[in-house]
Amino acid sequence: MREDDKRHRPPTRVADMHAFDTLIDARSPAEFALDHIPGAINCPVLDDEERRIVGTLYKQTGAFEARRVGGAMVAANLARHLRERFADRPANWRPLVYCWRGGLRSGSMVTWLRLVGWDAQQLAGGYKSFRHHVLAQIESTCPQLQLRVICGATGSAKTRVLQALAARGEQVLDLEHCASHKGSLLGALPGVPQPSQKQFETRIATCFDALDLSRPLYVEGESARIGRLSVPLPLVARMRESECIEVQADPAARLAYLLRDYAYLGDDREALTGQLGKLKELQGKAVVERWQQWAREGALEPLFAELMALHYDPHYERSQARHFGRWPQRARVAAADLSDSGIEAVADAIRTPHLSPGQPRSGETPPAS
Repeated sequence: MREDDKRHRPPTRVADMHAFDTLIDARSPAEFALDHIPGAINCPVLDDEERRIVGTLYKQTGAFEARRVGGAMVAANLARHLRERFADRPANWRPLVYCWRGGLRSGSMVTWLRLVGWDAQQLAGGYKSFRHHVLAQIESTCPQLQLRVICGATGSAKTRVLQALAARGEQVLDLEHCASHKGSLLGALPGVPQPSQKQFETRIATCFDALDLSRPLYVEGESARIGRLSVPLPLVARMRESECIEVQADPAARLAYLLRDYAYLGDDREALTGQLGKLKELQGKAVVERWQQWAREGALEPLFAELMALHYDPHYERSQARHFGRWPQRARVAAADLSDSGIEAVADAIRTPHLSPGQPRSGETPPAS
């Protein structure tokens, strides 16, 4: 391709991003951390402090001074990227560069990369166009999803069941994995911060990109919030109207599973004590103080047993019928054992052919009337 053709090619659309060798995010590290296009590498033309300085100059003295000072910073950063990040790229390397709106930052990088001789292109509209794509993808895809919503009281190993289904080749949307949170009051993962709301939505849209819409998609029956993040409203609406499958696990099996799955809570007893304090209004001072004492002692078994009986289970019973329109017609899978083999058996039962409303899965005893 002639050099003039490369330089006068119109900016690339989001739908054509896959045609490039490397996706470069030219924004600052803080912007990149908040959210970015999956697979992009961060090569900022201005770091966080430089961006602050340029922004301040723009407000105080105007565009010329901001561009004069910022231009020197951009030139220095581009020189460093050419020496370090891009030093081993071949002559036929084709990078796609974006910034916030597809403006000066990505334009500066594209200009220099083209001067070297690479076929660099700019993403039309920058990150903002990708963000619009994410929201549109969620909005348009959710009504088409053939969701199978897996429900069950806290401790029913629903996330592990999803993982077992994925291992069997089923399509799965693991919202708790996308949110880096287990969804319950005590669901924060140690040392793992939750992503931003934008990044959470990007992870969901990325999952949607790979779906076969003619096949079922299994998802856990989440509330509208997972930790501090909000599940996109179109997805919440689709979940509420979809087929439900309830894992009915024995309380003893659930308690044993919780003690394994949340064992790390005993490592920071004061943090656990503080989290339990949030329940005083719901459960009363005396009950919560008893739970906090168990937390300080590391006595997780009686703590989890009472949390199940007094907090999680009553809330579960109230919420399911209110939130899921097809709850009375749910299929049910009994689980007396939530060991690895027991979870595998639950996944196998869920994959059996569709049953009539309310019918138990194979091997399950119908509930007493």
